[in-house]
Amino acid sequence: MTKQAQQDQVTRAARRAVLIDGIPVATLGVVALALGSSPDQTTAQKTWWIAVTTVFTLSVAWVLLRAFRRADEYLRRIQLESMAVAFAAVLVGLQIATLLDAAGVVRLQQLAQLILLGGVAVWLLLADLRTRLNR
Repeated sequence: MTKQAQQDQVTRAARRAVLIDGIPVATLGVVALALGSSPDQTTAQKTWWIAVTTVFTLSVAWVLLRAFRRADEYLRRIQLESMAVAFAAVLVGLQIATLLDAAGVVRLQQLAQLILLGGVAVWLLLADLRTRLNR
């Protein structure tokens, strides 16, 4: 097996691992979003929402740690650059949501998790596309 073929195999394995790790985490994020979308929550509902959101946040950190440990230097660079773009997108989204909340158009609580999930999706999509296109 040539060195290029080995590198391609490692790259595909790393992308698959992030996808396999990321699907349950994304599902957990959608559950947290659904639990937090009700404007009038009971104490039990708030507790469940906070617990699921905490587990979601820790799961994202776990997936990131595993992805960085698996990746070589080039893939780490792609991941970090993709995360930087996604972070900027989340900041812009949160700023817009804050303005909409201040104007009374929509509640920030309803948009915050959706914006964060969108940021994770942007990060994963951008990293995957850059990995595929830069082989």
